[in-house]
Amino acid sequence: MSGFGLYVHWPFCLSKCPYCDFNSHVRDGIDDARWRRAYLAELDRAGAEAGARRLDTIFFGGGTPSLMDPATVAAVIEAATAIWPAADDIEITLEANPTSVEASRLADFAAAGVNRISLGVQALDDDALAFLGREHGAAEALGAVELAAGLFPRYSFDLIYARPDQTPAAWKAELTRALALAGDHLSVYQLTIEPGTAFFGRHRRGEALTAPEQAASTLYGLTQEVLAAAGLPAYEISNHAAPGAEARHNLIYWRGGDYAAIGPGAHARLSATGGRRAIRRIRLPEKWLETVESHGHASDEDMLLPDEAWLEESLMMGLRLSEGVEIAALERRHGGPLESLVDTGRLEDLVAGELLERSGGILRATADGRQRLNAVLSHLLA
Repeated sequence: MSGFGLYVHWPFCLSKCPYCDFNSHVRDGIDDARWRRAYLAELDRAGAEAGARRLDTIFFGGGTPSLMDPATVAAVIEAATAIWPAADDIEITLEANPTSVEASRLADFAAAGVNRISLGVQALDDDALAFLGREHGAAEALGAVELAAGLFPRYSFDLIYARPDQTPAAWKAELTRALALAGDHLSVYQLTIEPGTAFFGRHRRGEALTAPEQAASTLYGLTQEVLAAAGLPAYEISNHAAPGAEARHNLIYWRGGDYAAIGPGAHARLSATGGRRAIRRIRLPEKWLETVESHGHASDEDMLLPDEAWLEESLMMGLRLSEGVEIAALERRHGGPLESLVDTGRLEDLVAGELLERSGGILRATADGRQRLNAVLSHLLA
């Protein structure tokens, strides 16, 4: 069961990290009351788009949502749960940075109704944090994690590996230190160079900003080994959790469930007669705000996904999961047997190459396949 969720995008950060290609922006001042009114207006629109549902999750992402006024977070939660009745165990996640000024607001977010926090720690080493352009130090990060553990029933934090010159011994020590603080969930991302980022320009000028491919592969394998041994196996390419502690909002995405979305650049996916409805909000914060104020929402696109794009999305998201994709569900969703949806020969090639496996009615990527998922999908869907 996928459930139904709401995504709320807050587009502002204190500074732009050099590796980040998210829709995030730095601004000197924010009119909190104005933004709160706009979120509530677009939320009314999202309610009409999605119709009657049970709300299983809310996710405040960004950007840096811990820069939001807690009163705005509380207002969105109250309005969302008035539009859609909330599940008894609704999961409400907010992403936060562990700077002192933001950590001091965590109690206010808990009082607003947030019951799961996700902290962007990224590293437990001051030099690495400076390289990654983070505003906090390791001591601040550790203090924020300890504070979150005392305030929220569920918490998680992120780490980034495959940094230049990072050794397996150093990464294992950092993971071990992280596990001493982690609860039942940890997100661990491999550093990549994305177009449009500051790192991308430096990379094109010849700087070595990530670990070499073979070294990164070794660090990936070490990550799986250490976290699985600690009771946090990978349930998705970059996410590890104790059984039952997975991020339920993200599982909605990966399992192809429905979700509404509000805020600049936010994307929604909704089941619709004849296919899958894709809604995208205007990306630029100021234009989004002005459009909501004049029209009540800022939808930039509202369409049925083409069949090929929908299939690609289903496979791209589902194969990220260790559980894989239920073939019968995929066939029902896309209206035909698997052999009519993908090239059988290419599928057999990937199975023979031990990048995909098909058994018990499940299609899943192997550990090697998940590490090379973009190439696997390119071959499968070519």
